[in-house]
Amino acid sequence: MPKASKSARAKAPLKTLKRLLAYSFSRNKLATCFVVFFVLIASVANVIAASRVSVIVDELILISNGDASTNLWEVIYPNVIAMACIYLAGSVSSFSYNIIMMYIAQGTLKKMRDEMFAKMQYLPLRYFDTHTHGDLMSLYTNDVDTMRQLLTQTIPQIISSAITLVAVLVFMIMYSVTLLLVVLAVLVAIIFATKYIGSRSAKNFLIQQKSLGNLNGFVEEMTEGQKVIKVFCHEQKAREQFKVVNDELYEAGRKANSYAFVLGPINNNLGYLQYVLVAIVGILIMALGSEAGLLSIYCSVLNADKFNRVACVAGMLVSFLMFSRQFNMPVMQVSQQFNAIVMALAGAERIFEMVDTLPEDKGGDTVLTYGEHEAGKWAWKKPNTDGSFEYIPLKGDIRFNDVVFGYTDEKVILKNISLYAKPAQKIAFVGSTGAGKTTITNLINRFYDIQSGTITYDGLDIRSIRKDDLRKSLGVVLQDTHLFTGTVMENIRYGRLNASDEDCIKAAKLANAHFFISHLPDGYNTMLKSDGANLSQGQRQLLAIARAMVSECPVLILDEATSSIDTRTEKLIEQGMDKLMEGRTVFVIAHRLSTVRNSHAIMVLEHGEIIERGSHEQLIEQRGKYYQLYTGAFELE
Repeated sequence: MPKASKSARAKAPLKTLKRLLAYSFSRNKLATCFVVFFVLIASVANVIAASRVSVIVDELILISNGDASTNLWEVIYPNVIAMACIYLAGSVSSFSYNIIMMYIAQGTLKKMRDEMFAKMQYLPLRYFDTHTHGDLMSLYTNDVDTMRQLLTQTIPQIISSAITLVAVLVFMIMYSVTLLLVVLAVLVAIIFATKYIGSRSAKNFLIQQKSLGNLNGFVEEMTEGQKVIKVFCHEQKAREQFKVVNDELYEAGRKANSYAFVLGPINNNLGYLQYVLVAIVGILIMALGSEAGLLSIYCSVLNADKFNRVACVAGMLVSFLMFSRQFNMPVMQVSQQFNAIVMALAGAERIFEMVDTLPEDKGGDTVLTYGEHEAGKWAWKKPNTDGSFEYIPLKGDIRFNDVVFGYTDEKVILKNISLYAKPAQKIAFVGSTGAGKTTITNLINRFYDIQSGTITYDGLDIRSIRKDDLRKSLGVVLQDTHLFTGTVMENIRYGRLNASDEDCIKAAKLANAHFFISHLPDGYNTMLKSDGANLSQGQRQLLAIARAMVSECPVLILDEATSSIDTRTEKLIEQGMDKLMEGRTVFVIAHRLSTVRNSHAIMVLEHGEIIERGSHEQLIEQRGKYYQLYTGAFELE
């Protein structure tokens, strides 16, 4: 639990707060000025209205003693109307700044979510390897929501409280220094209680925020794996694991809210105690006389023929009692917002940490062109030092030269890998799980960068090619297919956004997906949801293959592309893919060795090294590991 606290704690709260305020209000300067203006009016109006009470009380006492030169109605009505107008102005101002703050807050959060999502598109895959999907979702929901509360409630409350405190303090000094000392004495106790209890509450609120992200990640994982859970009767174990995660959240929430709920009653009771002490001391002032009470300039200035000292002290005491409540209220309100501030800053820091993460390196200056070099031909456009450009035809010649790679420096996955794929060749990778087959294709895409060695593409170091252009030249079918919410046609067109309907249908026919698509309720316009849950696994993979086909990329990477397809369909796909692969370089990863027999070269990997290479016939003649795999003497794990 302490570890979670450390990871959740805002490391630089003041810096984060400054950045958040600048992020929110620098974009809305005019609206911010109106907010401050209306907050000022609302805060001062309440204080001025309270000060009018003393005048009404003074007049009532004087009238009751027959000392007033005017009657009751002439005195009360103007003051009551004045108070009503003041309160009305305060209410209108309060309503106005809350409405404006709502627009500022929602606009800020919308902009923040836009920037977060835009930034996420350019983060390296390594970032997603180290952050769970649930934790990332928590950024968009829980962490953003904490800032909504900060912007719409906490910040206006702090500004209003600060103005109210200053205004009330001025009036209290004018009314009575003695009673002000009583108020300040109790205020010290309130501040101490807030600091002592609030710090403990804040720590647990931060742990709660982190635990909430962990819970979201666990629930998402369990939801996606429901079929696996039921197949292996893992329900009870899943419940036990959830209980551990949920208990952590419960414990953090219980401690955080226990402290938070205690703080309010303690401060309220201290406020009531202050109210009583002010009343007692005020009554003593009335009994002993104003001089003994050290009354300030209020009575001295206003004590004329119309006022006497008793009326002055009574009116002052009534207003001062109202001031004491107004003085405590901002302090207690800010103390109640303390946890919201801490949680919002922790959430903002997590968001800014993601936004500040360095985007994926775009690579070099070489870009992919179509039709510039020769009509209808792919080519690399490489800039020269003199400002001119060199066009290199894209042939699909890819070579690995002594490549060493590891996801971490401590754990090396690939060791001195050297291989080549000549244009229009089909290269296959076979080997046990974890041997490094998929890792090799990830390096071709530059999802990760190698530690040493070189990878060349048509003689160009792939690090000199812009990643966007590099990936445009590569069509990929992954083992784990993913379909997006949308129609079947839109999912196929995802491979090339400017593809026509005819192009998509042609690609579907090549992938032998046209038959089952035609029998869907709305054909190519059938809506797919939840990653294509209304399709079988094999049908989803057929669509993924069609998506790669419509891209018309010069190089194809097939990572277990037919793993979820029956043998008959696989034969049909191979026929279509043979046409697709004509003139293209193809990398194939497969456990079914029958699918790689016609490859120009087969690489057998084991523990990150190529232990055998050659055509199917050559490897059979060698009677090595591939022979054992093919004849069934040894099975892939």
